[in-house]
Amino acid sequence: MDRIAIHGGARLNGSIPISGAKNSALKLMAASILTDRPLRLTNMPRLADTKFLGRLLQALGVEVTESESGGEQETLFHAREITSTFAPYDLVRQMRASFNVLGPLLARTGHARVSLPGGCTIGARPVDLHLDALSRLGAAIQLEEGYVSAVAPDGLRGAEIEFPFVSVGATEHAMLAAVMARGTTVLRRAAMEPEIGDLARCLTAMGARIEGIDTDVLTIEGVTSLNGADWSVIPDRIEMGSFAVAAAMAGGEVRLTRARAELMTALTEKMVRAGVEVTPTEDGVIVRRDPAVRLRAVDVETEVYPGFATDLQAQFMTLMTLAEGESRIRETIFENRFMHAPELGRLGADIHVHAGEAVVRGVDHLIGAPVMATDLRASVSLVIAGLVAQGETIVDRVYHLDRGFERLEEKLTACGADIRRLKGDE
Repeated sequence: MDRIAIHGGARLNGSIPISGAKNSALKLMAASILTDRPLRLTNMPRLADTKFLGRLLQALGVEVTESESGGEQETLFHAREITSTFAPYDLVRQMRASFNVLGPLLARTGHARVSLPGGCTIGARPVDLHLDALSRLGAAIQLEEGYVSAVAPDGLRGAEIEFPFVSVGATEHAMLAAVMARGTTVLRRAAMEPEIGDLARCLTAMGARIEGIDTDVLTIEGVTSLNGADWSVIPDRIEMGSFAVAAAMAGGEVRLTRARAELMTALTEKMVRAGVEVTPTEDGVIVRRDPAVRLRAVDVETEVYPGFATDLQAQFMTLMTLAEGESRIRETIFENRFMHAPELGRLGADIHVHAGEAVVRGVDHLIGAPVMATDLRASVSLVIAGLVAQGETIVDRVYHLDRGFERLEEKLTACGADIRRLKGDE
């Protein structure tokens, strides 16, 4: 199993290109099921998660062709014919977003059998809202032996759906199904994440009729068929935020390119309060910090977009481990998302967790040690801590990182970090 070794102490200076957003790319890939025309996605990230979903799409009959044009990665998806509507456990269990093929399969073929995605280490993420939305759209659903069997022999039909609480996954899934349902669908209390807007705009380019994009009420007028399209995946705001925190932690000056500063406003506001200089540019942001000047403690509470993203909570907690004073990190999205705190403690951080809140008292320095990644965002937080820890930090179980960060070591090394991947028993 691969590990990552980091020798801390180097400042970061240089440029880091931001990849396409994983959380957008996965749902755009699922959208390819809806049409028998080619869907070309550019600015595609090459990640373990996109590979997992690509294999599932191929098993359903979708042709998947990867290429590179002008230095930009693209993938062509062509579902000329859906040859299978069965998504087995062995493929779906590897990555939760695979479950979102259910709605598009129903919309296009009228039936599907898809494995339930299973548990998640960062807390319960049930699919009840997904299934309820599909039921309201006219699907008959049965749960048996860990699978969802769904049929809509007469096609899906529009409906009014009000989610009991904001759910990114359920909003995306309902939209993917509703674009080809007969009549009008209204989604109320819809999530407003940028990745949802990206999916909605791509579907519109394919011929869907969607109003209210970027608001919490989406009105969808169903169409009988969709066309293909060429679409560029939006920049990954979580990768952008993670590297911004890394630059702030290590000190120096890093230019994040191929990015959009407005996608991480909630984070940058907190970073500026902590004493970090963040300057928007035409194609991203510049992050500067003098490591001789100590960071200031800042409180954070995670919220649905446009609030502070739960996917950046671990990274910001890491930044606060060296801040002067006491900061409080409150997690309101996932109940088990403080599993990185004990690992940061192994590096010398002073963190006390009680229920949904962590109290971080800043220390003068961190000391390298072996640590273990527990989930994707925790993984990168430990790498960030290793950038400043005295001595060597070894991060184990980095397969989590490969799910969401493209060429992480290469990007950090280009800015001066002393980081390398250890293969197997190395």
